[in-house]
Amino acid sequence: MNISHSHSMKFRKSSYSQAKTQNCVEVADLPGAQAVRDSQNPDLGHLTFPAAEMAAFLDAVKTGRL
Repeated sequence: MNISHSHSMKFRKSSYSQAKTQNCVEVADLPGAQAVRDSQNPDLGHLTFPAAEMAAFLDAVKTGRL
């Protein structure tokens, strides 16, 4: 995981963010990874996670383990 600025990445609203709120998480697809940032503070940078770790995290959330 690293934290860096994300000016050239193409972020989109995460499908897990609620549609009727300003508070959402944005994601960007990278080769073998995903970047995540706070939509309210995009200039603070992003976190990058390897694709396998992100998939395991999302699976744990979907199945109620987190």
